[in-house]
Amino acid sequence: MNKKYVCWWSAGVTSAIATHYALKKYGHENVDIYYFVTGSEHPDNKRFIKDCQNWYGKNIIQVQSIKYKNHIDVALKTRWINGPSGARCTLELKKEMRFFIEKHCHYDHQIMGFEFEPREIERAIKFKREYPDTNPVFPLIDEKLTKAECLYLLEKQGIEKPEMYKLGYHNNNCIGCFKGGMGYWNKIRKDFPEWFKKIAEMERNIGASCLKDKNGRIYLDELDPNRGRHSGEIMPECGVFCPVDSVPMFKSEVKAVLGSQLSMDDIW
Repeated sequence: MNKKYVCWWSAGVTSAIATHYALKKYGHENVDIYYFVTGSEHPDNKRFIKDCQNWYGKNIIQVQSIKYKNHIDVALKTRWINGPSGARCTLELKKEMRFFIEKHCHYDHQIMGFEFEPREIERAIKFKREYPDTNPVFPLIDEKLTKAECLYLLEKQGIEKPEMYKLGYHNNNCIGCFKGGMGYWNKIRKDFPEWFKKIAEMERNIGASCLKDKNGRIYLDELDPNRGRHSGEIMPECGVFCPVDSVPMFKSEVKAVLGSQLSMDDIW
């Protein structure tokens, strides 16, 4: 019996390329692709989904919560933005959907889009250690592909990168991702003033904020427009396993991967 694989497609360039390699290696009939619609994504994502589906020759299954309209709605109804275990919107809009799919559909392996870059390799190792039952596969690490190389491969296919990348964002997360820093939020203020205003009002409504410094909370409506910087800021791709970033990492594990020419499967 053929093994079954699931791709958690995020509308990011790395997950798009990882899915391509998974389909190529394991066969279209053995791979299912899921995209969690948050209600907060850029409208251009619909175009990107269509372009990728045409390239893959396979539909991307779109799943959306019936409890919440978007990530702002999650914060308003739960009175919670984020914490040490991750953002509440990730749980409600993505992880709960994943739990349901995992419960009702059997998959032997899960395709993850971690790229071939030291920090991402570190996250992949943590992920496999924390979620061994997922039997994860890391196509981009096996193929030694970085995000820049993934963008190049998309261009070769004639597929334009998502609009959020064109605007200078490092990931294609929700507009106004709760995990962003001060520079990110000041860029959102400029590029998406209506979203910035809605989220600033939400913060005051629930008495919680996305940002803080050594002096405590910083509400968006009091954020100095000159604070922070966006260029060079690294913000984790919003996935279905956000807490993996907080797991301790052993340097020897990273060295074992970086110093090896073997695939992730061979290493483990």
